[in-house]
Amino acid sequence: MQNTPNDVLAIAGRTYASRLLVGTGKYRDMQETRAAIEASGAEIVTIAVRRTNIGQNADEPNILDVLPPDRYTYLPNTAGCYDARTAVRTCKLARELLGGHDLVKLEVLGDEKTLFPDVIATLKAAEELIADGFKVMVYTNDDPIIARELEALGCVAVMPLAAPIGSGLGIRNKLNIRTIVENAGVPVLVDAGVGTASDAAIAMELGCDGVLMNTAIAAADNPILMASAMRKAIEAGREAYLAGRMPTKRFASASSPLDGLFFD
Repeated sequence: MQNTPNDVLAIAGRTYASRLLVGTGKYRDMQETRAAIEASGAEIVTIAVRRTNIGQNADEPNILDVLPPDRYTYLPNTAGCYDARTAVRTCKLARELLGGHDLVKLEVLGDEKTLFPDVIATLKAAEELIADGFKVMVYTNDDPIIARELEALGCVAVMPLAAPIGSGLGIRNKLNIRTIVENAGVPVLVDAGVGTASDAAIAMELGCDGVLMNTAIAAADNPILMASAMRKAIEAGREAYLAGRMPTKRFASASSPLDGLFFD
């Protein structure tokens, strides 16, 4: 395969040049948020509606002033929601505050210790949101069967975790991620658990359509430099996937052929 300018990320009828999606939380201040996101090259930014002001608090700094809506696609998410009802209500609030915006990231968490998804509640919330006209990108576990069910419901993207949220452990189950990718008819984006640039590159080499991250950048000693590294890792991993890696072999194989050489 060959990488071309037409190799773009397509989600819900829109195309994006960047396959890196980034969160807006955990930075020292809004100036660092803006600088890191600019360095990442991301075009889609996630906003935790329950934790970030997007207009619901008139007397507080508004993230929309830092990240202009004409430059970025907002992806309101339901971070911090532990039941389907709260998640649905949060998405509706975001739609109201953002003038009818219908692209959302759904996550319904199962418990505070692991932050693993509550799959049953996620399925319920996804079904309700899709029926209400939302375009749902959904955070889930790395189970290929659940990923298939979420796609069948009408989710526009499936986002399996690499590892627990904020853990930085990298991709714990490459085979499951690859299976989800191979069976999916919608974009698959790794979400949660990425710790450094090599993790992002591996996700892309597995065939994922993109990677969403926040803590890996925001918690780095130098978030702006890490954002730049992640940008390059995503691009390199995608190119490696498109190039098609060499087959692995058990034993050595000479880099140069011996045929035709002159020997004393």
